[in-house]
Amino acid sequence: MSDDHGAPGDLHEPILGWYADHARDLPWRHDDCSAWGVLVSEVMLQQTPVARVLPVWLEWMERWPTPRDLALAPAGDAVRAWGRLGYPRRALRLHQSAVAIVEQHGSEVPATEAELLTLPGVGTYTAAAVACFAHGERTVVVDTNVRRVEARAVTGAALPAAALTRAETALAATLVPADPAVARVWNVAVMELGALVCTARSPRCPDCPVAHLCAWRLAGSPAYDGPPRKGQAWEGTDRQVRGAMLAVLRAADGPVGLAGLAAACPDDEVRRMRCLDGLVTDGLVEPLGRGRFTLPR
Repeated sequence: MSDDHGAPGDLHEPILGWYADHARDLPWRHDDCSAWGVLVSEVMLQQTPVARVLPVWLEWMERWPTPRDLALAPAGDAVRAWGRLGYPRRALRLHQSAVAIVEQHGSEVPATEAELLTLPGVGTYTAAAVACFAHGERTVVVDTNVRRVEARAVTGAALPAAALTRAETALAATLVPADPAVARVWNVAVMELGALVCTARSPRCPDCPVAHLCAWRLAGSPAYDGPPRKGQAWEGTDRQVRGAMLAVLRAADGPVGLAGLAAACPDDEVRRMRCLDGLVTDGLVEPLGRGRFTLPR
């Protein structure tokens, strides 16, 4: 942050104070939430809104309160319980992570970023988030909301770059408080500010606790000058067909034949078979022979 907008630490007090008054009461933020519960929440929240995740997370934690509980269940049960959260490979990765946690970590979710990164499907963000929120480690947690808040407040850009840059990560690191306990709150507070106030399309600047320090506001809120941003399509895509096929299999009491899966894409056999092949390749669907399919066992 330049001298015109104060020092990085100037953001701490107002944002932490705002979070203390406005944080959503979410179960994975409670002090008694297990590290496993935090890991499950972080995987579910990838590209999925809190409102959709909350009921599914509660059901998962009641059914599989520990990694061992999930590891002992068939992978197909995880896919079925995933419901309509989208990107169902995340369910498989969680199941694989549960198995790895049991077999390689004594049923305890690893505490360090390096160890967490060895779990299936756990990337840099998730490893940092779990190490911080579950184990109290001082880490740099950077998601889309954090990037947007810091881009506006510090660099004066309307939106961050299309992909995370080293400069953004370095900036985020300078803003994380030195005290691990405060850093834990800071990381979630900036995310919450981005989710509730400093939103992508309609930021509520009058409600922002750092509006008086925000480089973007002080520059007159200039428009985003990067390449056009495209939303992710859903209607008419292979993702939609794959989701429809999985919905048929989740609802079935047993194996489903090709005729039963045809309802997912009745007018395009080529696309239907391509999507089915992709689901099999990804391990989300298991072929049983004779044109019958089921969720993984």
